[in-house]
Amino acid sequence: MTFPLYQCSRTPKSARSKRAMDARQPKEIEDPRTAIFVKGTHTGEVLNGAMKELMALKRPNAISFSKKNTVRPFEDASSLEFWAQKNDASLFVVGQSTKKRPDGLVFARTFDGRVLDMCEVGVEEFVGMDKFKTPKSTPGHKPMMHFASELFDTHPRFIQLKSLLMDFFNAEVIDSICLPGLEHVISVSLAPTPTSLNGAQEDDPKNLPKVHFRTYTVRLLSSGTRIPRVELTPMGPSLDLTLRRHQTADPELWKAAMRRPKMKKTEVEKGLGKKRKNMEVDEMGDLRGRVHVMKQDLGKLQTRKMKGLKARAGEEVDEEIGMEEGASRRKKPRVESL
Repeated sequence: MTFPLYQCSRTPKSARSKRAMDARQPKEIEDPRTAIFVKGTHTGEVLNGAMKELMALKRPNAISFSKKNTVRPFEDASSLEFWAQKNDASLFVVGQSTKKRPDGLVFARTFDGRVLDMCEVGVEEFVGMDKFKTPKSTPGHKPMMHFASELFDTHPRFIQLKSLLMDFFNAEVIDSICLPGLEHVISVSLAPTPTSLNGAQEDDPKNLPKVHFRTYTVRLLSSGTRIPRVELTPMGPSLDLTLRRHQTADPELWKAAMRRPKMKKTEVEKGLGKKRKNMEVDEMGDLRGRVHVMKQDLGKLQTRKMKGLKARAGEEVDEEIGMEEGASRRKKPRVESL
């Protein structure tokens, strides 16, 4: 998925503003998205710890607001849109704890300076990194994501949650993988599906299973071969989440967010963008193509014309006779006598 951070249709008045506007235009390969962590008027110890641990996994592309703010994303999202344009950020995590909805986290995503969609989850259980006396991953490393349930591909609520988490923890796009750089895994699984959940039509949050968010470090051990043996060690944080309110994206805004920019000819030749049929770029960077030619009838192939093979008007000349006549009409070389 491609979610450009910001689009602007105003005409730039200076070279500096033009460079700033060009940096915010849609890109085929997006930059890492920045997330803003906002605390509501009331937050508890569990919510503060969960936001701190999530921000540690998101660093360095994370901004934390230290002061508490009166923000209600589902009632009025104007504050989020203002902060998004001011900080050039497209992701939000809003923490708010009330009597009706205790320990609530709201994951919000913006496009073109407007809120695209939101999903609220409740933190049921939380275990921080300090409870796990195990090695931790290096800050700034891109995690591997694992979603262990078919509902993440069939149920609309879990499809939205998967998309939000993928955008939240996504970092720079890489061309190759270095095994020592794969330091931690984020595993998102679901509790056993209740019998009341009939397919993907049920939307009552009470009938939806809990979401288990776990983080592990990767240990590469020797196996006697070139492929190492992999072991996962719990690193933290560990969260149990329940789905609550949500807001789907507007169809027109979603269509604009999913639109891909046009690729330049040079970028297509380098192998970026949509792959063209029968065309590829070799290791030297040269564009190579394959041409498919239909089967040809060699009997109708036009060869070199000869005068001796030309038939006269009103008669048909056999091919062998024509060749003999053509040979006799050839001029013999002149031999001079001494």
